[in-house]
Formats: sequence, C-alpha cells, structure tokens
Amino acid sequence: MDRLTRLREIMASEQVDLVALAPGAHLAWLFDVHPHADERPLLACVTAKHAGFLMPALEAESARQQTDLPFFEWADDAGPNAAFDKLLDEFGATDARKIALDECMRADHAALVQDRLSGAERQFSETTVGALRMRKEQGEYEKLKRNATIADTAMMAAWAAMKPGMTERAVAEVIRANFAKQGAKPLFTIIGAGRNGAFPHHHTGDTVLQRGDAVVMDIGAGMDSYSSDITRMALIGEAPEGYAEIHAIVNAAVEAALAAARPGVKAHVVDDAARNVITEAGYGEYFVHRTGHGMGVEVHEPPYITAASQTVLDEGMVFSIEPGIYLPERFGLRLEEIVILRADGPEILSELPRDARLIP
Repeated sequence: MDRLTRLREIMASEQVDLVALAPGAHLAWLFDVHPHADERPLLACVTAKHAGFLMPALEAESARQQTDLPFFEWADDAGPNAAFDKLLDEFGATDARKIALDECMRADHAALVQDRLSGAERQFSETTVGALRMRKEQGEYEKLKRNATIADTAMMAAWAAMKPGMTERAVAEVIRANFAKQGAKPLFTIIGAGRNGAFPHHHTGDTVLQRGDAVVMDIGAGMDSYSSDITRMALIGEAPEGYAEIHAIVNAAVEAALAAARPGVKAHVVDDAARNVITEAGYGEYFVHRTGHGMGVEVHEPPYITAASQTVLDEGMVFSIEPGIYLPERFGLRLEEIVILRADGPEILSELPRDARLIP
C-alpha cells in the first residue's frame, strides 16, 4: 500500500478532512518532493479524493520535475489567496471540519490556511503523517541500517587516528572526511574531551586531547535522505579516576532500557528504566536529558523517549537509547544505540560494542 493511500486511511479514522504540508520532512517523506522553501506559501494539500500543491509560479517549473500532481499556481503580483481558494473549491474542502497542519509550517502560511477555513478544528500532523512516519517500512530500515554501518566505519577511522596532542576539531575532521569518503553528508560531530564531555551538546573546539581524558564522541551523517547517530567513548592513554564505575552504570542503564522497550509499552517506561538505574546508583542529578529520540528522515523526530511521554511504542519504530552521566569539571559519559522495535524487542543497528576504546 502506498503512502498516500495509508495517509487517507488514517485521515478517515481521525476524521481529518484536509492535511496541509509545507516544504520539509513530512512532504519529502510523503511525496519525495523537495521544493525550495521561502516566504512564498507552498503547500501540499491532501483530502480523501484529491492531492495537489498551492505552488508559487517561481517554483513551478523546478517542482514539476519531481511530481505530476496538480499545481494551483500563483504569482507574486497576484498573491496566493485566489489560487488557494480555487484549490479548496476543486478539492471540495471549503467546508472542512477538521484540518491537520504541518507543525513545522511557517506561522504566516498556517494563518493562510486557518483564515480560509476559520470554522475548522485545527490539529497538527502528529496523528496523520507523523504517526505513519514513526513506523518504518522495510526500505527505510535498510537505509537506516546502512547509515549505521557507515557511522561505525567513521567512528573506527577516528579511533585509528586519535592520539594525545590532537585537538577535538582534528578528530572531528577525520570523521567528517571518512563520512564524505563513504558518500555520506556529515551532519554533526560532537567531540568532548575531558571536562568538555560534561556538556552533553559540547561545541567541538580546539581543546587538546591529553592522557587521562575520557572523550565523548557523538556523530552522525546522512545518505539517501536518512541519517545515522551514535555515541561511543574513547580513553586517551588511561581512564580518569572513577570512569570504570560510571561506564558500568550507564551501560546497565542502556541494557535496562533495551529490556523495557517492547511493542505496547509507553515510551516513558523506557526512560524510567534507564533513569532508575542511574538514580539508584546515586547519579540521578547528573542524567540531565531524555533517554532518546526517534530517527528517520530527521535526526530528531517522534517518538521521543522522555519521562512524560505517553506514546505507545509499536513495531517498526526507530529511536535512540542514550543515557548519560555528566560530572562537572571531571568528564561526561554517554552511550547511544539506535534501535528498531521488533515484535520481540529492539534490534540494535550498530555493530560496535559499547566498551570504551583505549587510545595508546
């Protein structure tokens, strides 16, 4: 069953009359269309029987190379209102009772839809396109698995190059170069040496790697419109005092979360499992972020594995499990796996062990 048919089925079950998407991840996933986004309203609109675009004339020729769906074009001198009214009329959507808007849509573009459909109940797309995107198809899994393998290779390239005296930035450049060599686009390279590792989203800089540093390495790249994301640890020469204990606790938290992740379980149960291990070990205040996030077309997307999340996990969902402990002025430690949820539990996409890599 194609994605548009699946969307219409879920629209019917949710009693949504119109879905309106802006250029971005939802539109790319649904139609494989990647139009230029600017201040001009460009909307993909879907009803039970129709699908098409409110399309700036400036973008029409380029966008036509990506789709044969109908365009309702508008030019700068006329504005979008008349073209959008025509779309709604031809789609039978002028009396839509419930609409779903892309949550990443510009506010002025969302206002255009709401002004024209002022009597409609508005919700975001999390129960329509968003719900479909959370459950990965086989082809999506294959792309994510390939990206995970690419990230494993880039991480090993960094370990092979690392040595005392290198800067964080130099390590990141090795990773980025290896990603590029494999045909992937580098997206992020967080390298946090020593006390910098205590900042979960440290900005990689010119700090020099020294003996006794624990190094947080959080990297990812994109290929075929999907991403990778993995965090591992390296030790320069020797581990800092207390490292082995913290590593064992964080790894136990990963294992607890993996054991808790099952279809039908609410996402907060997975977060609870990881957090309880760290809290019971006496380091709860140093686990300062959620346990995980979904991944697919975007590096961060639903489901979010948080203490408050009521999302019910299901087969095919892909998300990270990445607890951490961050000790100010000492070091940080995070271990991250990307998993796809199967009927019997999570399948880890990476092949790398979670042991810290000792750099001589």
